[in-house]
Parts: sequence; structure tokens; C-alpha cells
Amino acid sequence: MKTVTITDVARQAGVSKSTVSQYLNKRYDYMADKTKKKIEQAIDELGYHPNFIARSLKQKSTTTIGVITANILHVFSTQIIRAIEDFCNQQDFHVILCNADDDPQKEKKYIDMLRAKQVDGIIIFPTGSNVQSYQQMIKENFPIVFVDRHVPGITTSAILLDNMKAATLAVNELVTKGYDRIGIIMPENAESITPRMERIEGYKKALQDNGLSFYPDYMKSVEVQGMQKGLEEMLDLPEPPNAIIAGNDLTLYEVLKYTKQKELRIPEDLALIAIDDVPFANIYYPTITSIAQPAFEMGTKAANLLFEKIKNKTIPSEEIFRFEPKLIVRSSS
Repeated sequence: MKTVTITDVARQAGVSKSTVSQYLNKRYDYMADKTKKKIEQAIDELGYHPNFIARSLKQKSTTTIGVITANILHVFSTQIIRAIEDFCNQQDFHVILCNADDDPQKEKKYIDMLRAKQVDGIIIFPTGSNVQSYQQMIKENFPIVFVDRHVPGITTSAILLDNMKAATLAVNELVTKGYDRIGIIMPENAESITPRMERIEGYKKALQDNGLSFYPDYMKSVEVQGMQKGLEEMLDLPEPPNAIIAGNDLTLYEVLKYTKQKELRIPEDLALIAIDDVPFANIYYPTITSIAQPAFEMGTKAANLLFEKIKNKTIPSEEIFRFEPKLIVRSSS
């Protein structure tokens, strides 16, 4: 079949090619409704589809960005992505979503693929291991924004929660309720992934500020598959914690699974606070006290910041934006 061109549409509608081009680019300011309807009808009758490759070559833009998330299973990640997609939709941009599974090799592969597809910019939840790739993009003035994490030595904009404050809010809430043996459990690599590292720092400092001692046995950083064992080790101590902070949403699932299996009552046997609010937190019994992240605001900010970089590649690119956590008190504490 012959490819239908913009010239064919113009001929069918009885208008100029430039008028069809204005219609396709949604520049309707001086276009009569009758003209728009004729062009729309011609496009429908001919089955015309815009050549986005040709358009991107002409405009030097693919109207596409990439998003590389560390782990799409996190509620926080899906909320961030939704906000980014909403923003891009308003700008008539497309989003290519990649899930790195916290695997540096997958992340590197996706960075290379997105660059090969000539996306206009990338939002990354960085693993932190592909320093050379990050530096190369910055050297080329390619628009990137980090979300949830920053990488030492990499000067690019980053959107993060005030993680130390999030942990502080959790500890203070538990201390206020009378708990004095407070544990925390995190996924593995807590020493290298920004939110995990900062939440542990905040936890330790908040204990000190409240006159409580830090006990290494009350802190676990293990892979998700090993969390049941880690919880058992912690709660089998001669003097176990009487309260636990779940470091993120996936950790919370494991804590709730463990307490159900062991028939532990929350908060009577073990108080619980989760960093990251989850959709079921207010309907689970007992309802779960949470430290919420403003994920939609953070996602919108990340997208807006990336678009500023796309439009003006000379703007400063090292600013870190911190967002405030919010304590939502429910029944589990």
C-alpha cells in the first residue's frame, strides 16, 4: 500500500500543507472550526498516521523521555511513575518505562537503549553503580534527574525525601507511646542506597536524642527473602524489641506476614510503624501507622525539572530537592 502523506491529507481536505501541519501540531489559534473538521475527516478517510521519526529529525526531539526505576514493585515507585506520566501526557510526550531490579547491569543496558532511541531526557532511580554512564551523560549535557537517591560525586539534580526526618518521626512517635526497645528492619545494601542509609542514620540519632541506647541486634539489613529469619533472630533475643520500624513497603509486607504466622498481636505484643504509606494501611486490622512520602508531588517535580533541562540545557544541574515526610498515626503504634 502507498504511504499516505501530509500532501495527500492537504489535497483531500482542500487546504495547504502548512495548515495540516499546524493542525497536527495543535496550533489552532487562527484555524476555523470548519477547517479543523475537514482535516480531521481527511485524516480519518485516508488512514493517515504522522511520521514521528521524520518529525523528530526535523524538530530534533523525539517527544519521548525514559524512566528507569530501581524496583517497580514499590508502591512509592508506581506513584512517582504515575505522576511523571500524567505530566508528560499534558506535554504530549511519551514515556518509556524500564525496571532495573536494582541490578546495575540492567540499568546500564537501559541507559544505553534509551540513548540509542534518542529520548530527550531520562529520570533515574539510580543503582549508584554506573558512575561512568552518569558522568558521560552529564559531560554531554544530556538531561537527567535522579529520584529517591543521589550518587556521591555525581552533580545532577535529585528529588529525595527527608529520610532522616522520616525515621525521626517514627522513633519519636514510638517513644511518645512509651516504647523503649525500638528495632528497625531494612532491605539489604542499607549502607549504599540513599534512603536506606539516611533512614538508619535518622533512627540512630533519634534514639540518642531520646536518651535511648542503640543496640546493633535491633537493626537488620537483609534481602527480602531473608527477612522472616531476620525478624525471628531479632524477636528471639532475651530482651527483644517491643516496637519495630519497617524501613519501606516491601519490608512492611514481611513484618505483617511474620506477625500473622507467629500470632503476634499488634500493637500489644509488637508495635509497628512503616516508612512508606501503602494503600491498605487504613483498612488493615489494626490500621498501620505510617510515614508517608508525597510521591505524586515528587514525581511531578522530577518531570517538571527534566523538562526545564530539556528546554534549556544550560541551567544548573546539581540541586537536591528534599520533600517533607508526614506522620499518619493509626492503631499499630
